[in-house]
Amino acid sequence: MAETVPAIAVRGVCKDFGGFEALRDIDLDIAPGTTTCILGPSGSGKSTLLRCLNWLEEPSEGSIRIDGAPIGRIGTGKAARPMDRRALAAARTRIAMVFQHFALWPHLTVLGNVTEAPVHVLGRPRREAEAEGRSILARVGLAEKADMYPHTLSGGQKQRVAISRALAMRPRVILFDEPTSALDPEMVGEVLGVIRELAREGLTMVIVTHEMSFARDVADTIVFMEGGCIREVATPHDFFTAPRTDRAKGFILRGSSTP
Repeated sequence: MAETVPAIAVRGVCKDFGGFEALRDIDLDIAPGTTTCILGPSGSGKSTLLRCLNWLEEPSEGSIRIDGAPIGRIGTGKAARPMDRRALAAARTRIAMVFQHFALWPHLTVLGNVTEAPVHVLGRPRREAEAEGRSILARVGLAEKADMYPHTLSGGQKQRVAISRALAMRPRVILFDEPTSALDPEMVGEVLGVIRELAREGLTMVIVTHEMSFARDVADTIVFMEGGCIREVATPHDFFTAPRTDRAKGFILRGSSTP
């Protein structure tokens, strides 16, 4: 039986910021159709790792593959060479990202935000992209907002537009960087509900989050980071009921005692 190629394969990734080692020797495989939640204290390297996956941050060392194909660099070790801009842009179309602060274009309507990249990056016909965009907006409960502008929306609605924009690229993987951290508490549920539905549909997702109960509920795999390293990779049940390291135990204890 053929071995399944990981949706994301990370090998030996390090990231140095002027002498500060933000990531150290990261190895990680993410299986297709799974949801991986990355947990850890502030400054542990979670968001840096996420940004390396789509080459928004260039790793100092190591390699990353999406569906078996390299991103950022071709080759390994001393023989590795940077991708040219066109090849990197093509590689990035396989992996979309949803940011903390939405990053919507204020001069475009909601539908315009969702269709801009499919039309101008992927070259899809505008009519086709708009039809698909309206379908995606209906899927996240925003059909009636298609012709509105971002400044008229709540934070939860803006984040759902950002998720719709990511889905419109038909990516192989979606990365979420603390998708609820910029939201008022009453808006968190509506965004997490959309992500839960995507998980049920089997989309490959990697989510940096501080929402521990959400991670326990939605993840197939928990990755716990501390000090720029991966300390544990486990199922949610194993991580939250029987963490293997004292660092993870302390992290869970602090999280469970937060009001």
